[in-house]
Amino acid sequence: MAWGVLVIAGLLEIVWAYAMKQSDGFTRAIPTAITVVTMTASFALLSFAMRSLPLGTAYTVWTGIGAVGAFAVGVAFLGEAVTPARVIAACLIVAGLVLMRLSD
Repeated sequence: MAWGVLVIAGLLEIVWAYAMKQSDGFTRAIPTAITVVTMTASFALLSFAMRSLPLGTAYTVWTGIGAVGAFAVGVAFLGEAVTPARVIAACLIVAGLVLMRLSD
């Protein structure tokens, strides 16, 4: 159950990062509210997952999901560049997440 909760927390991290970008420095009310709500939920779920998962594993997986997801959202919705170096970096993060999961 902790792994499922951790994945949801990571997905919410992607949502709040995107909403934060859309908030334009917290000057737009709705994206700001989405940021605060999803950030709070993401942290709460991370905290719950950490009850039974090691700190290093949980935090690494949470930030990795957020980082790779934010990269994908940036490319898909914000027109950010897709370069070989960025794709390789994202693949290395995913490889690290898989290794972290297998080592638990």
